[in-house]
Amino acid sequence: MRGPPVKSHHHSNPVVQAIAENPRASLQDALLLTGAMLIAVVLSLEYNLFKFDDQLTARDRQITLAELIFLTVLLAAGIFAFILRRLYEHRTAAARQAYQTFENRRLWERSMRDPLTGLLNRRGLASMLTSAAASTADKAPHLQTLLLIDIEGVEHINDVYGRSIGDTVLKLVVERFRTVTQKTDTMARLEGTEFVILTHDVDRAAAQTLGERLVASLEDEILVDHHPHKIGIRVGATIFDGLRRTPAEVLNEADLAMRRAKETHQTGPVFYNAQTAG
Repeated sequence: MRGPPVKSHHHSNPVVQAIAENPRASLQDALLLTGAMLIAVVLSLEYNLFKFDDQLTARDRQITLAELIFLTVLLAAGIFAFILRRLYEHRTAAARQAYQTFENRRLWERSMRDPLTGLLNRRGLASMLTSAAASTADKAPHLQTLLLIDIEGVEHINDVYGRSIGDTVLKLVVERFRTVTQKTDTMARLEGTEFVILTHDVDRAAAQTLGERLVASLEDEILVDHHPHKIGIRVGATIFDGLRRTPAEVLNEADLAMRRAKETHQTGPVFYNAQTAG
């Protein structure tokens, strides 16, 4: 699944990069340093900085070795302060950028997740399917199965016991599903009581078995606050190779299969069939 776009930065000398990132402040500091050095040079030419004015001779009115050392130290200190400030600004900007990147990533991930269950939402599933298709574009296709599951009985629980109990039941249903799926399978909640399980490298027989296990995982009632709740599911499935298919097409096929399961009251998974669809 693709992440948010990240700005690319060319690696260069940090001082040069800091100056480039803060041109106005760098120019102001450079002018200030240049002005200070000019004043120091003029004073050194006009006066011997290490003698009183009444002790000066014409020969003294030039830059001496001591003054040259002093000017060199002053220049070095100014350059050092300039570099320190640029590096500080560079580190501050880098820390600010890192924090902004982290926040963008966190907000992006939150936008891809269902807040109740923590599963991928419709947007997250679509992004993952799109990325998977792009990553396998130059590879041999492999079969994937998408199972669209509608959980029945939750609306009644919401009406009788309240939505908080219904939400708890949904989270427990997800835990039941986890006991019969693989770690490599992807689970998502599209909306309301509709869930998706995407499994990889399976044939129709293995997908049929998985669908039956999902149904069997809910044979026992779910107990919440000492009240048992009977939950049922309808499962529509579609098998695809992951290439040249949009997430909308795949989900539409699974949706048609699930509608067929509801119409025929089948408890096991119903697979999409292009001849009988519609």
